[in-house]
Amino acid sequence: MTEANTNLMRERFKSYREPQKVQQAGVYPYYRAIESEQDAEVIMNGKKVLMFGSNSYLGLTNHPKVKEAAINAVKKYGSGCAGSRFLNGTLDIHIELENRLAEFVGKDEALVYSTGFQSNLGAIPTVTSRNDYVILDELDHASIIEGARLSFAKTLKFKHNNMHSLEKILKQCEPDRVKLIVVDGIFSMEGDIINLPEIVRLAEQYKANIMVDDAHSLGVIGKGGRGASSHFGLTDKVDIIMGTFSKSLASIGGFLASDSDTINYIKHNSRSLIFSASITPAATASALAALDIILSEPERIERLWDNTHFCLESLRNLGFDIGHTCSPIIPLMIRDNMKTFLFTKMAWEEGLFVNPVVSPAVRNESTLIRFSLMATHTRPQLETAMEKMQEIGRRLEIIK
Repeated sequence: MTEANTNLMRERFKSYREPQKVQQAGVYPYYRAIESEQDAEVIMNGKKVLMFGSNSYLGLTNHPKVKEAAINAVKKYGSGCAGSRFLNGTLDIHIELENRLAEFVGKDEALVYSTGFQSNLGAIPTVTSRNDYVILDELDHASIIEGARLSFAKTLKFKHNNMHSLEKILKQCEPDRVKLIVVDGIFSMEGDIINLPEIVRLAEQYKANIMVDDAHSLGVIGKGGRGASSHFGLTDKVDIIMGTFSKSLASIGGFLASDSDTINYIKHNSRSLIFSASITPAATASALAALDIILSEPERIERLWDNTHFCLESLRNLGFDIGHTCSPIIPLMIRDNMKTFLFTKMAWEEGLFVNPVVSPAVRNESTLIRFSLMATHTRPQLETAMEKMQEIGRRLEIIK
């Protein structure tokens, strides 16, 4: 029986040949090896490539202070914690980072996880129960979707950033049950910002709670990079703030921030926290150092936004459809799988690294190139990218 099941499983995998089809077409764009530090320019296959596919929005992953902090942490604590936070894996710097993050985002307490994905997996099924509701924007990040799947609550989705659609869903919910609205602060592919003021208004009207995933908005928007809640001055109206370290905080890990009672409950009931190994000493120290730099070098955020405004205006003037983005995440709408792959390959040949987003991640008519910016991009680098993408866009008949 076991052998038969194993063969059935293997047969299923043998029939999966979609990546091979793309490889045979010569346009496979995944798992490309980088041979240098993650910065505005990287080395790939021995040549310099301009990086427009990174989430290191503030360009801190190779900052000397971040690297020094990581090295010193390994020297003091070793390479890992050999256990979970719940038991033997809590370091003093974990607690220091949690205190600093809580203060930074304006909440009572914070709780650090080993990844951002784990943070959403840990929060959503822990704070909701059977007969409750988890209400999602249809374009929420995959980690939010997976967290909702683990919950015994009923999951409902509203149309992207559509407050009329959200209100229709809230009206359907039983009034005496927990209703948790979970949204991205900045959407990771589309680059637009959640309409948080209206969500707060509806949440108050229908007695719902709000969780904001600030993975792509921390270090980008809000006072001093404090995220979407700060951006709208609504931190006290948002129940849970989630963030990651793998973007602006130049490390890997994630966190939740909330009131003391909520964090106390999550800390003692979240399975992805209790049964996962701790974030490493190096990652913890790197995030602490990055947080220090964000506070001491506000000009980095200013440079990021100077670059963003330049590219948003340039790409629109060139005729690219970039949707409703208003952030350093800029989607170039291609709306064709093969053209999206071809654009990625042609950009690579011209020394530009960009990310393709194709079906089944999105519908074939919604495929796009994800073009993202860093504070460390120079104006000549951006001008070069605009020139090369204009030529590629014309050759593929994406723009006139």
